[in-house]
Amino acid sequence: MSLLDQIIRANRAGHGPAIPSVCSAHPDVLTASLLLARSLDRPLLIEATSNQVNHHGGYTGQTPADFIAGVRERADGLGLRQELLLFGGDHLGPQAWKAQDADSAMVEAEGMIAAYVQAGFTKIHLDCSEGCAGEPAALNDELAAARSAQLAEVAERAAPDASKLRYVIGTEVPPPGGARHDEDVIAPTPPDRAAATIAAHEKAFVARGQDAALTRVRGLVVQPGLEFAPGHIDHFPMDSPDHLSDVLSAHPDMCFEAHSTDYQKPEVFQELARRRVAILKVGPALTFAWREALYALSHVDVWQNGGAHISEVLEAAMTDAPKDWIGHYHGSADEQRQLRHFGYADRIRYYWARVDVAQAVDDLKARFDTMAVSAPLLWQYLPAQTRELAGELDLPPAMALLAAHVQIALRPYFDADPTC
Repeated sequence: MSLLDQIIRANRAGHGPAIPSVCSAHPDVLTASLLLARSLDRPLLIEATSNQVNHHGGYTGQTPADFIAGVRERADGLGLRQELLLFGGDHLGPQAWKAQDADSAMVEAEGMIAAYVQAGFTKIHLDCSEGCAGEPAALNDELAAARSAQLAEVAERAAPDASKLRYVIGTEVPPPGGARHDEDVIAPTPPDRAAATIAAHEKAFVARGQDAALTRVRGLVVQPGLEFAPGHIDHFPMDSPDHLSDVLSAHPDMCFEAHSTDYQKPEVFQELARRRVAILKVGPALTFAWREALYALSHVDVWQNGGAHISEVLEAAMTDAPKDWIGHYHGSADEQRQLRHFGYADRIRYYWARVDVAQAVDDLKARFDTMAVSAPLLWQYLPAQTRELAGELDLPPAMALLAAHVQIALRPYFDADPTC
């Protein structure tokens, strides 16, 4: 039985925590996450997204093999046992090529799926919910399921050991890369819709001769009633009735997977775990926390050394190359400027790997590590919990504060135990 199977079975039995799914390629976020998993001696699911990491490199410039090799090397250096690491592929479908016709986009998706499973990714989210050129923006269950079965067939054929693969299906997902718009209304998945999605995939897998792959489906993506947008958070209503759990009654090996759980209150994750959400995905909230701490360090740096705040470097980068935020943030020029830096959608995360930005961050860290920072100045910009946790981490001063702030955002995901 795989580690993911064990986690899902324990959740379905009403005991044992859900698993955090960290969806980020940011090196410092990965370091913080791996260190937290090590300190808790708990499994951690690390996921890469189709537009972020793919057979062409994605926006990070990494192939699936590059991504896994890098995370494993980082985990080894930090002392995390490799058996606690799980790797997942998120939104694996034609989305990154949806401007092309469906046939061309699916050829690319097939190449990507093959690269993921050959690299060692075993948790595969089959997401063919978005239309390609000339198609509706959102596809119906039948067509989405047929394309998912097509990709499952590729995965089964390409994997070194197909028995290790575990699939997640479902179309109730946000767009790859982030949240919806502020004005969007968030509605929980109706039970009949969830049941229909499962049935459509069962039918499509069998029709394509993928009975074995069907037995490896472990998750269904649903919208439990939470979301975030650039300027606001839709908090999960804790007193809402649980209409979805019964959908899984006939599927004892399956759980729910929730996307966009970022920025929710800690008690929400325990409640979701009680509702058979055994996979809790988080990404932008972690890079948001890292940026929050980095800006704090820069404020300290300006007070100590003078010069410009690092936000000026980011503002120049984002206005120089606006494609990663321009369609996501709206309003006046000042409102857009604020959202570029502080929006919950965290589109700023696409700019940290730029050479000029990365150099500015490295320079800031190096200066901070040599400073004699007064306690009152640090208190001004970072909360006590971050400062105290940083003191327990065996890391250089700047990295300790950055990692601690990320870990505080991530820790509630590890505490998502239905027995609590």
